[in-house]
Amino acid sequence: MSGFFYTKKMKKILTNYINSFKGLSIEVWWLALITLINRAGTMVIPFLSLYLTKSLGFSLENIGSIMSAFGLGSLIGNWLGGKLTDIFGYYKVMFSSLLLTGICFITLQQLHTFWPICIGIFILMIIADSFRPAAFVALSAYSKPENKTRSVTLIRLAINLGFSAGPAIGGFIIATLGYGKLFWIDGSTCIIAGLLLIVALNPKKAKVVYNIYNDSPTSAYKDYYYLTFIAVLVLLAFTFVQYFSTIPIYYSEVYALNESQIGLILACNGFIIFALEMPLIKYLENKKSYKITYVLIGLILLTLSFLVLNSIHWAGILVIGMLLMTFGEMIAFPFSNAIAMDRAKKGKQGEYMALYSMAFSIAHIFGHNTGMQSIATFGYTTTWYIITFIGILGILLLWFLIQKKEITTR
Repeated sequence: MSGFFYTKKMKKILTNYINSFKGLSIEVWWLALITLINRAGTMVIPFLSLYLTKSLGFSLENIGSIMSAFGLGSLIGNWLGGKLTDIFGYYKVMFSSLLLTGICFITLQQLHTFWPICIGIFILMIIADSFRPAAFVALSAYSKPENKTRSVTLIRLAINLGFSAGPAIGGFIIATLGYGKLFWIDGSTCIIAGLLLIVALNPKKAKVVYNIYNDSPTSAYKDYYYLTFIAVLVLLAFTFVQYFSTIPIYYSEVYALNESQIGLILACNGFIIFALEMPLIKYLENKKSYKITYVLIGLILLTLSFLVLNSIHWAGILVIGMLLMTFGEMIAFPFSNAIAMDRAKKGKQGEYMALYSMAFSIAHIFGHNTGMQSIATFGYTTTWYIITFIGILGILLLWFLIQKKEITTR
């Protein structure tokens, strides 16, 4: 009898999970598939530092400079993508970005010395990340207002799946075919994603369900409340990126975990997001609360994930910290993205979505290096308190925006 009720309960959970994906337009699904192919195709990126050291023999200082060029190119690419989207429209920018990124990846393997690689990586990231603001504007056009947050969540799932599959496929290609073939396959997947864009989202075929036209659009750079919101996102992302640089080192040096154990803890993040994010977002959307309130809750959880690390020296606290971060990420990121798309209605959509993406590029440029320098100077305990303080600063800024009631879309 207990088996019957267990089966019935599992069937209900599965049905609710499937239902959380319903109502999204076919164009959003196509955009998610294109994003999945594109992100799974960026197989070179996780192995870039290894390629630069093992194949080209660069020093760590050289690699640091190249990664700075990577981050700066990403920042400029997001800004330029927003500008071009407002001028030419999201479709042309997305297609051009995918096609030219593919060509750049194939060309990159021909560069072997420091400055050409710096310039090549810089140009590659400008072109590649110009895709992001255009994709966000497209997502807004293909989504009904009531489905906007779940549409963002679907794209996030595609990105997470792509980033999970990409390194595994990339590692296999390197082991069997070498780095040269990796660049060719990486470039080819970007071109394939561009061709799929032509087939599935051609303006003559794709159905725009929610188009925005504004005779006198406001510049995002004059929307001071939105700029404050972007500052919050920079602080949020600054804390978040530590989980991909300083936190794994903390696991290794302080708790003596090996790569396999660290991988399992990090894998919890991806698994929970895949299993729970869409149902969670659908549940929260039905609550009809203000989106910015959920961003606040997410940032609080993310901040607590660092504070608890200093509370006790116990390996289990690492899992608790990862769970707090994961739920904070799941709540804060989709709703913050939806807020940006809602805010873009009043102005230049490309500018608004570019600023949203640029917030994360800024965090990548400064967050990893600052975290490393802080650990080297002050140690882990003080660094986690500093990160906690940064999170609290973001919480206070969000509370200020909530009190002003300027960014209060439901």
